[in-house]
Amino acid sequence: MRTNPERRQTLLDAAIEVLAEQGARGLTFRAVDKQARVPAGTASNYFASRDELLTQAGVRFYEVIQPSAETMALVSDGPKTVDHITALMKEVVGRLESHRTAYLALLELRLEATRRPELREVLTERVRADIDFNVRNHLASGLPGDADSVLLLYLALNWLIVEHLTLPGIFTEQQSAALIETAVARVISG
Repeated sequence: MRTNPERRQTLLDAAIEVLAEQGARGLTFRAVDKQARVPAGTASNYFASRDELLTQAGVRFYEVIQPSAETMALVSDGPKTVDHITALMKEVVGRLESHRTAYLALLELRLEATRRPELREVLTERVRADIDFNVRNHLASGLPGDADSVLLLYLALNWLIVEHLTLPGIFTEQQSAALIETAVARVISG
């Protein structure tokens, strides 16, 4: 297997694009090579199997959508108010929506994980770590709300993102913003 980290990342980003555009069935080494604009056979030199490519694309998604250091500082150092939580949730939704193809690829990967135990294991571990990270940071920040608040917002906002990315005509931007405000107010304030 090849070890050029930049080329590997390019191939994984191409795999994410293929997943978003063609679905899991369209993810082939040839399709990834074409999307990455590299010579035929390049992806197969970096990944031992299609399963490995799927699994590594799942890992890459979480690298792509990481919050910036500035955003993380806002969690710990910002005001301890419901309005601040609302602003943070709008940032999260906006960040995920700005990575449309990556999020759609993740949805494809989640469906594929129902059939592939190794991929399911990787995604389960990664999503669990992400949830635990969010709960831990929220509790440590001193923001209002508890662990259940974080989980409820996670569930509600993820589905809002799915609606917005897959059926963009369901909610306008203003409706989405209002739904985020309502979700935070009801979950945090009770």
